Amino acid sequence: MTTTKRRIAALALASVAWWPVVVPAAYADDPPGSAGSAGPLPVIDANAPGLMLPDGATLAPAKVLDIKQIVEEEGGEQRRQDTNVDVTFALQAEVLFPKNSAKLSPAATARIFAIAAEINRMGSGRVRVFGFTDNLGTYEHGLKLSKQRAVAVQQVLARSLDPGTTFDIRGYSEDYPIADNGSEEGRKKNRRVEISFPRTTGSGSGSGSGTAP
Repeated sequence: MTTTKRRIAALALASVAWWPVVVPAAYADDPPGSAGSAGPLPVIDANAPGLMLPDGATLAPAKVLDIKQIVEEEGGEQRRQDTNVDVTFALQAEVLFPKNSAKLSPAATARIFAIAAEINRMGSGRVRVFGFTDNLGTYEHGLKLSKQRAVAVQQVLARSLDPGTTFDIRGYSEDYPIADNGSEEGRKKNRRVEISFPRTTGSGSGSGSGTAP
């Protein structure tokens, strides 16, 4: 073997020598053609130097992942989303208002009062009320209607909440859909008012459903 070939072989061995492995016995129960039947699988040595942190390195702070739970009621007319940070109720416009209107129905008032009770139970002092429409009609009309509907819901909420509650009220028209506007079923879900609030007093206001800024 030439000197050059010896050097290449030595480098190849050096590149793998640092990774110590423990080779287990072949698994008798492995089916033919499986990775196990082709030969034993290497097991990484937890004490291998290559797996250790270098001097001076530290692990990142522990982080609690945001767990999201979504529950739809009454065929999707009301939707509740819970995360570690906030709670969001989404009410379809059809259960709150007549078509193309921002006047609340009597049944809608009872629904909003029930949500207000939940806000009081959580002790939240900040509430977001966002209105949304589908993509039918002009964008400008959707902005006006969605804002009017959000205001109407906020006014009912305010009657049951602490006078010091802070509200953020916005209308987004057809922006931030949660379903496909290509079907009536999807448009029905997009025509909605969302009410979101922190789980406890002092928490960040969160981002509602995560759809609107």
